[in-house]
Amino acid sequence: MVGNDIVQDVYNILSGVYAPLVGFLREDDFLSVLHEMRLTAGDIWSIPIVLDIRGEDYLELKDESEIMLIDALGRDIAILKNIQIYPYDKGQYAFSVFGTTDDNHPGVASLMGRGSYLVGGDIYRKQSSEDEICDACSQAEILRDFSEYYFSPKETKQIFKDRGWESVVAFQTRNVPHRSHEYLQKLALKGVDGIMIQPVIGKKKPGDFRDDVIIEAYNILFDNYYDEDRAFLNILPLKMNYAGPREAVHHAVIRRNYGCTHMIIGRDHAGVGDYYDSYEAHDIFDNFTEYELGIKILKYENVSHCHGCGELKVDGSCEHADRHKFHISGTKMREMIKNGEELPEELIRKEISEYLLNHPNPFV
Repeated sequence: MVGNDIVQDVYNILSGVYAPLVGFLREDDFLSVLHEMRLTAGDIWSIPIVLDIRGEDYLELKDESEIMLIDALGRDIAILKNIQIYPYDKGQYAFSVFGTTDDNHPGVASLMGRGSYLVGGDIYRKQSSEDEICDACSQAEILRDFSEYYFSPKETKQIFKDRGWESVVAFQTRNVPHRSHEYLQKLALKGVDGIMIQPVIGKKKPGDFRDDVIIEAYNILFDNYYDEDRAFLNILPLKMNYAGPREAVHHAVIRRNYGCTHMIIGRDHAGVGDYYDSYEAHDIFDNFTEYELGIKILKYENVSHCHGCGELKVDGSCEHADRHKFHISGTKMREMIKNGEELPEELIRKEISEYLLNHPNPFV
């Protein structure tokens, strides 16, 4: 029996979100991803997609060539064929992916609780058509409450084509939108035909916003402040790893698979605490060419409300000193909400602020 995060990975493999992966990583690809951020075939891949098992499971499965994957409700979800079971070094995994072995890091803590063996293999589903696979994804238990916002890569590419969008920028988020996010989204929109805003729906650390709260906050933003002919909301079934720069690459490759041509990478993308430098997620893309990555990275610095200018500005883009700036921060916003403090309009739209402050518990 596998958990929701593994179910999400299975559907992401089957529906092409994780292309070119066709299954969970075997040992050679796993080690190549850790050390090179590439599969052995040379494709860019920065986060291991793996299935872990414990010692007792290894003893039961070590002579098998294929296994059935079953979800928490006892349903067969996929067959894993031509399997390889291998031990792995959790410390090596943690340091390569997260840059630390500190178990105060949520990604490291999650890793240390996993089994001591990994199972690689190719994933197959009984349904043969891609439409049936996508329907299975949308009806999965993990997406039951959000299926109207779920679109597969095949579907998004068709949506972009139908809308006449030849260039599409992606925005990754695990937060409700504050004014900095909105500013960067609309700044990017000046150079493309449309934007796909894609909240992560899946396992997050305590203190992050709940999935339903993120979606409703974006609905409020779309209803009041967006031209919906140029903006599109589509959820991504995925757990957060909080792997900072490595996860930024992972997110970019995924959005390429959805048909996006551009990707916004802002300050401390997919970061947590002080584990990563503010713009380390910008620098990691220097390791790849735009051609091989398949998507153009838009690197944006932090946005503040400049009282001198009377408007939002990317840091360093005006002559006013720092004392004139109201620095917009998701961390600051979460703290203010937890304390029941009124949120200034420089930080977040009034309609979203009212929704959050009136919500009984907007956090995980």
